[in-house]
Amino acid sequence: MSEVLLERPSPGVALIRLNRPEARNALSQSVREQLAAHFTVLSNAADVRCIVLTGGEEVFAAGADIRDMAERGAVEMLLRNTHRLWAAIAQCPKPVVAAVNGYALGGGCELAMHADIIVAGEGASFGQPEVRVGIMPGAGGTQRLTRAVGKFQAMHMLLTGLPVKAADALRMGLASEVVADDEVQARALALAELIASMPPLAVMQIKEVLLAGQDASLEAAMMLERKSFQLLFDSADQKEGMQAFLEKRKPVYVGA
Repeated sequence: MSEVLLERPSPGVALIRLNRPEARNALSQSVREQLAAHFTVLSNAADVRCIVLTGGEEVFAAGADIRDMAERGAVEMLLRNTHRLWAAIAQCPKPVVAAVNGYALGGGCELAMHADIIVAGEGASFGQPEVRVGIMPGAGGTQRLTRAVGKFQAMHMLLTGLPVKAADALRMGLASEVVADDEVQARALALAELIASMPPLAVMQIKEVLLAGQDASLEAAMMLERKSFQLLFDSADQKEGMQAFLEKRKPVYVGA
């Protein structure tokens, strides 16, 4: 059976599920390649409006596959070009909701941080323990984490390798919601279905502008926001949305 499963649970929603329970969903090279392939296809799928990413009900992903890395050299790691595989997720124009149960450690935490919304179970834990095996994060763990929780919380996690529980992750800004463990998948799917019901062009513009504006000056970011705001007034969905509001009916968005 495939190590990464693709499901279509409802219209407009795709679900990507890691499927290596025997290895606690460790992110082998093969798993990263399969993730990249799925995200590349879904990024261009007109009938997909939101993606849910999960590891299942027991564990999200407990880091990289250490057995596969222990004896590798620098050139071997360089030639893997794993940054290109991660880029397929980072550059996905569709909103991504991570459903996190159990461990999200190392590469698993980095994978969750590639999402746009993180729904965590009460028993979930997030961490970057790479320092404990003589290395450091290599897929955004020092950069995305700092942008999410700030320098001092990020340094605490990165330099000690200690994980944080879901409630602390929520307080720090590393999770969007915390729900009961048995409600994580359902809540993530409900959010994805809600997002999928929104006008696709507006959703994609919001994601693009928010991410692009994070590292720009406020003035430049405001310009990006203003231009995208104006652009949406040329969309059929804007006309439909405002007309439906005035007519007190439910809008039907087509992504045009």
